[in-house]
Amino acid sequence: MPLPSKPMPIATRRSPLALVQARDVQARLARLHGVEDEMRDTVFPILGLLSTGDQIQDRALIEAGGKGLFTKEIDEALLERRAAFAVHSMKDVQTELPEGIELGAILEREDARDMLLARGGETRLADLPQGVVIGTASLRRQAQALYQRPDLSVVVLRGNVDTRLGRLASGEIYATFLARAGLNRLGRKEADAEPLALSEMLPAAAQGAVGVAIRSDDDRARELLMPLNHRETELTTLAERAFLARLDGSCRTPIAAHVHIESMDFTGEVLTPDGQVRWREQMRFDMKTATRTSAIAAGQSLGQAVRDAAGDQLAAALANA
Repeated sequence: MPLPSKPMPIATRRSPLALVQARDVQARLARLHGVEDEMRDTVFPILGLLSTGDQIQDRALIEAGGKGLFTKEIDEALLERRAAFAVHSMKDVQTELPEGIELGAILEREDARDMLLARGGETRLADLPQGVVIGTASLRRQAQALYQRPDLSVVVLRGNVDTRLGRLASGEIYATFLARAGLNRLGRKEADAEPLALSEMLPAAAQGAVGVAIRSDDDRARELLMPLNHRETELTTLAERAFLARLDGSCRTPIAAHVHIESMDFTGEVLTPDGQVRWREQMRFDMKTATRTSAIAAGQSLGQAVRDAAGDQLAAALANA
C-alpha cells in the first residue's frame, strides 16, 4: 500500500496516558505501512488537544455532562478534517458515536482490572482500616466500594496518575483506585501490585481497550487502519458497550460490564450511587462462535436481564440519576 501523499494527523488528548496511547497507534501504523522511524511525525503527526474533561478538576464529571467530555474536542478535529484518526480510551467513548464518525479499529485490550492503592499497602477493600477516606472521580468505583464497605468515606479525586498519587502521598486521602491498563502503558511500578479481582470490582465497560475513530467517509483512513483491529477485543467491547447502552450509557449511573475470555463469562452489574443496592447478572459468551451481531445481542440481552431482575427499583434509580 503506497504511503499517504499528505500527513494524516492523529488527534488525542494531551494527558500523559493519552499521548502514550496515540504514540502506540502511530508506531503501529508506521510499522504496518513501512514508514521509517524518523518519518513517523511527518506522515502520522500527533495532534494533542485539551479536552473539556481534562479542564474540569474540581468536581465529578457527571455534574458537567458526563460521557463525551473526554472525546468532544477530539471528535471535532476529526469532523473538521484537522485529523485523520482520533485515539480514545474506549471506556470514555459514548455508546452512540457522533454522526459521521465510526470506529476504524480497536487495539488488543490491556489488563482491564482496577487496582487499589493505599498508604498502608493494602490491595483489598476488605483490608482497609475502618472509615478511611478514598478518593475517586468514578461513580462506579464509589458505588462498588460502598457496596462492600459502607463505612468508607469517598471524596472526589480528579487528575492524572501523578496528581492522584501525590494526594495519596500527602495524606489527603488514604486510598484511591487506578486502572491497571493505564499504569502498564505508562510503565509505572505501581502496576506490579496485585489488582482487584473481577469479583471484587467489575471494570467499566470496555476498560483497558483503545479505539481509533475515523470519519465515515474516509476510505483511505479505514484501509490504513483496518489491519490493526483486534477481533477478540472488538467483540468483547461491542458486547459490553451494548450492555451499557441498554441500561443508561452515561456517567449518571454506576454500571460495570466485562467479558472474561478464558472462562467465557459475561458479567454485568448496576448499583445505586450510594452502593446500597447492586443488581448483577451473568451469561456465557463463547468467543469461538461470536460475531459482531451476536456480541451486540448478548450485551442487550444481559442488560435486559438486569432490568428485569431489578424491576421498578432500577427504573426509579435511572430516572433519578
